[in-house]
Amino acid sequence: MLICIFAENVIALAESKMEGMKSMYLGCHLSASAGYAAMVETATSIGADTFAFFTRNPRGSRARQENPQDAARAVALLKERGFGPLVAHGAYTMNLCTADPEARAFAADVLLDDLRRMEALPGNFYNFHPGSHTGQGVEQGIEYICAALRRALEPGYPVTVLLETMAGKGSEIGGRFEELKQLLDAVGSSQVGVCLDTCHVYDGGYDIVNDLDGVLGEFDRVIGLNRLKALHLNDSKNPFNSHKDRHECIGQGSLGLGTFEAIVNHPALTGLPMILETPNELPGYAREIKTLRSLAGFRNRLP
Repeated sequence: MLICIFAENVIALAESKMEGMKSMYLGCHLSASAGYAAMVETATSIGADTFAFFTRNPRGSRARQENPQDAARAVALLKERGFGPLVAHGAYTMNLCTADPEARAFAADVLLDDLRRMEALPGNFYNFHPGSHTGQGVEQGIEYICAALRRALEPGYPVTVLLETMAGKGSEIGGRFEELKQLLDAVGSSQVGVCLDTCHVYDGGYDIVNDLDGVLGEFDRVIGLNRLKALHLNDSKNPFNSHKDRHECIGQGSLGLGTFEAIVNHPALTGLPMILETPNELPGYAREIKTLRSLAGFRNRLP
């Protein structure tokens, strides 16, 4: 019965997504140092039709000076070239549920500022790692994260916030679908969804190599496929259920090329932006994008 319900949900979701859009968007992480419009040009040059970028220094807190003209030019280029939604990424150091009250308050301020900045790129996504509870427990960690999100989100906010699936190392929150469901329910906003990272879920104990349908079915049962908004495509240097989170180039790790062929062709993932975070420079990303398009069905092959 559950398999039938999952199949019905997949078909309905795919049909609703396909109207007026491509069936797949592929891109990678790009440097924001030269501005938004420059990233659109770079993405175009490597065959991408989406991309990700850090809203500020990923290992610190410094953010670029805002440039409304650059943002407006980027928005126009994205529309003109048929790009899918972008997937901005919050800083790794932004831990909304740390036990340190000053660091937690600072992280909440960073989130608030990031979301304000993202208003210049409406219709896109802002993704972040939920955080590590640092020994306080999952329930307390979830309470802190939700408080920060409720404070930062305003009705009508033009960007969807995404919680990333994690590998479950240490005291990370988000290693299980149930934890993400708790967060989504506690925030209580349709402006929040999920970004599924392939390396993270595999390292976290979800076997997308041997049972992709089963994992997506569990996601649908626990969270709902309608809350899945983007993917990070990463192979893994580690074996299944290792809880270590070390990315590898596509087809060179424990997930293997066949897993990514199944992912880019899966109807449940139709129309979602898929972002590469593999250990690559631009030529490597261009090769991976070309490879993934070649693995996909005919309608996915055109950039």
